[in-house]
Formats: sequence, structure tokens, C-alpha cells
Amino acid sequence: MLMAFFITFSSCEESLDIDVRDSFASDLVLSTPEQVELLLLTTYNSTESFGAGSQFWARYMNVEIASLEARMNFNAATQAQDRFNVINGWTSSNVGQLGQKWQDLWTYVRQANVFLDLVEGSEAQINNPDEIEALKAEMRFLRANQYSKLLKFYGGVPLLTTAATLDDDFNIPRSSYQEVVDFIVSEIDNIAPLLPLTRESGEFGRATRLAALALKSRTLLYAASDLHDPSMAPQTSNLELYTYDKANKWQDAADAAKAVIDLVGDRDLISTPNAKAYQELFLSANEDILFARPFGGTIFGFGTDVTTQPDNAQSPRGFDGWSLSTPLHNYTMIYNMEDGNTTDSPSFDAANPYENREMRFYANINYQGATFRGRPIDYSISVDNTIVPDGLDSFSQDQQTLGNFRHGSTTGYAIRKFQNEALGTDVKQASPGRPYIIYRLAEIYLNYAEASFRAGDEETARKYVSRVSERALQPAITASGPELLEAIKRERRVELAFEGHNFFDERRWLNENNLGFDVKGLRWTKDLDENVSFEEFTIETRPFDKKQYYLPIPQSEINRTEALIQNDGY
Repeated sequence: MLMAFFITFSSCEESLDIDVRDSFASDLVLSTPEQVELLLLTTYNSTESFGAGSQFWARYMNVEIASLEARMNFNAATQAQDRFNVINGWTSSNVGQLGQKWQDLWTYVRQANVFLDLVEGSEAQINNPDEIEALKAEMRFLRANQYSKLLKFYGGVPLLTTAATLDDDFNIPRSSYQEVVDFIVSEIDNIAPLLPLTRESGEFGRATRLAALALKSRTLLYAASDLHDPSMAPQTSNLELYTYDKANKWQDAADAAKAVIDLVGDRDLISTPNAKAYQELFLSANEDILFARPFGGTIFGFGTDVTTQPDNAQSPRGFDGWSLSTPLHNYTMIYNMEDGNTTDSPSFDAANPYENREMRFYANINYQGATFRGRPIDYSISVDNTIVPDGLDSFSQDQQTLGNFRHGSTTGYAIRKFQNEALGTDVKQASPGRPYIIYRLAEIYLNYAEASFRAGDEETARKYVSRVSERALQPAITASGPELLEAIKRERRVELAFEGHNFFDERRWLNENNLGFDVKGLRWTKDLDENVSFEEFTIETRPFDKKQYYLPIPQSEINRTEALIQNDGY
């Protein structure tokens, strides 16, 4: 679908008499709904992708490498790359390639504001008011979605709702966290009735009422969380930039999730009888996806670069993949056993850590010995590679396999989720139709479970977390009290794996044990009889400072804008 968007955009110059790269010119005249729609569609590029940004490394990996889930993997022998400055630590002038976030997010806020100003009072609006109001609602959704991301990364930010002119005051202070939340919620309440409940398949990826309400659900869940509680916030100054103080905040979050659930008929999630069926949930459009960035066969998150897709960016080295986001052994131990017990229980065999694990472990993780694209994965290093060769997926320089040795996995794992194994061994092929999922129904059920628990309704919390657990062939959740809350958190860590949630979840839960910790991997060795063994080892110690609950606003912005306050600790 995104391919169609770009084809449409390439004809935009003829239709609108402008260059698409400068399609938001202030003197643009909009006379028909078709022109307005073409202009709107360019801003759908604001939605997320498998990569965190446009810089080289950020095109291929996202915030999973700065979370409990994974680490950046390149040049295993020296550990030379730390492109998000996770190990070096964040400063006001250096957060690695996450430093591009501020500019990227504001670019699309500005586009939305220019669009809304241009459309207001245009010939197109005068002649076709209902159609134009619906298109404006889509743009307001995209703008609200951008503000939700700014809020997660930075806390309270300036609220800009009109396009700036040369006569405007650019010295604009930050609005409070609560003011930005209220703005997002107000926008959604106003535009949701104007959006269609769902879309036909040919419009997959465009805003719907369900998408808008899913955004509201996530926004209110995050706002209600401990990170934003005035009595718990870790900041020491300017607390209004980080806190949310409403008496019924958890019930509001529960009600927002329930609104989505009611619209979909309070139904079960799509059934997944095995790991393969679960994997396929992420390869094409389906009814559980509430909003996603669609991809065609030639256009991807960064232009036409097919290597930005997971098949190349995340496949193990021996398949000519790059394994850039390698899951941590710490993280894989969160996955339960098949019977629902944890890896701390007698059900877990420490000598055979991959036996009898839950279905999502096999769907999400490429572990040693897993059959993938037609052969077993082998990360092992031989005790004597002149007799027995090193594993095809190892970081051995002596193993002349498809991929660069620098892409051998350091942790002993790679990401399987999102991979289209139907492509076979050529990971540089396109996978048309695979979306990057932004909101989906399983998240809403987990939102509802968490908010209901915190609002005092444990029965509802158990019901909806169990819907997610049982779909994955795990037992229903029967816990209560703090154990129930921990069960809900575990479900989020596993069900929403590598989808950009954990980076924020551990922060909003104030779970510093999962923000700063010893990063663990498994080192695999092959003997001369080709038997493999492993040892757990510490790859690095990931530091965490309280200032890292948020990114810093780029220091260059602080220097030129007197009213802009830097985030606490920077």
C-alpha cells in the first residue's frame, strides 16, 4: 500500500504544480478533495518503521537495542558500535542516533499544521466540507500521534497547532505533560466520530476510529503510570513537565481501552495453534491490527533500500543477514515453559534451555539449533576449526559464509519475529504486504488489564490478560495482588516483543533493574565430535542514570530558544 502512496506522490507535481519534496508550500491553492488527499498522504511517512530514523545505522534497528530486549550487534570481537550511546551514557549533546528524533518528530508536526492552515477556507473545503473534514481528521490523528511520541521521549513539549510565520514568536515554552496529554485526548475525542470505523483492504494503513481510540488508550495508560505520578516522579525540578495528576486516571485509562474493545465486539484474538501461525500474524494485514505502516514491493522505511527490512537486518550472519538487534539472554529467560511455569521452576532444564518453552519463544527468537530458512542455526566456535569448522552464524573470521563475520551474534540469539521465511535463503528480497504494526488488539487487552488492576478491578484484569496468554497456548492467569500485576507486565514483555514497547514500559514502571544491568549472552563451543556446549557470560554492564528516563532536548535547540527548558539532569 505504501508503494501506491509513493506512486501517487510521484504524480503529485503534475496534479498540484509543486515538487513533492516541497509539497507544503505556503502559497499552495487547494481546489479539490483529491489535491487535499494527495497532500495528506505524504504525512503518513510520519508513522513508525522497523528503523528508528534516517541515519545509516538507525535505518535498520529501533529502540529494542536500548531496552531489556536486545543490544546493538556489530563487530563482536571488539564491540565497537554503540550507535544509541547505551553504554557510553547520554549527554545533552550526544544520545547517538536517537538525537535525530527531535527534528524528525517536529518536522511532521509542522507539516500537519501547514496542511490544516492551507485547507481551512480553501476552495476544496467550501465546495466539499464533509470530505475535507474527514481528511482533516486524518491529519489531526497523525499530529496527535506525533505528540504522543514527543511526550514519551521528552515529557512536556511546546504545543504548536498552527503553522509559524515570520511574524510569530519562536521563543515558545514547553507545555506541561498534563497539558499535552489533555490536547491529545481532546483531539481524539473530536476527530474519532469523523473517521471510519475500519477501512477496506485497499486503504490499509490509513487512520480509522479504532486507530484513534487506540492512541488515546496508550496515551492515558502511560500518563497514569508511576513515572508520571507526582509522588513518584524521579525528577527533582520542573515536575510539571513530567507529571499527570488526575484522581481517576486509572479508570480513565481503563475506559479508553474498553471503548476500543466494545467497538470490536469484545472478541477473542486471532487463534494461533502453533508458533508458525503466531509468526504469520506479523507478515500481513489482519483484523487484529488496528493501525500499521504498510509496505509494498519496492518502497520501504528508507526509500527503496530493501535491506532496512527485517529479513536482511535481523537474519543471522550465515544467511547473509546482519543480526543488528540481538536479543539478550536476560530477556529470553522471561519466556515461560510450555506448561506455564517460569524458568525458575523445576520445569526448566538448565542444561537444555530451549526445550519445552512457550510458543512465543520459538516464534520470536532465533536460538542455537533452531531450524530457520531450511537449516539449523549455529553460533558455535570450534575448539579447532582446522578440523571442525566454526558455525555458519558465528563471528568467526575463518568461517567463509555468506555474511560478514562482524554480524555474528554476540549474545547467541537473533530476532525471528517479523521474518518472512517464505522468501527462502535470499534475505535481500522484498516481502510485499508485511506491515510495521503500531497499534493492535492484543496491546489494548493488555492496556485494559493493567489499567483495570490499578483501578481495583482484578477480575477484569485477569480476564483480559488471560485472553492474550491463552491465545499463546499458555494457561489462564489466576494470580492476584502484586503477582497479577507482574503477570501483566510479563505478558507485555513477551507478547509485544520488539515492537517498541519495552523501552517505554520499563521506564513508566520505574523498573530500574531492567534499565541498568549486566547484559548476558550464551557463548557456544563445538568440540571435535561436533557436540556443542554453552556458558553464560556478561557482555557488558549497561549503566542507567535517572536523567535517562527521557532524552535530552538537543542542546542546539536549548541554546537558541531562551524559553525552552532542558530535561532534568542534562
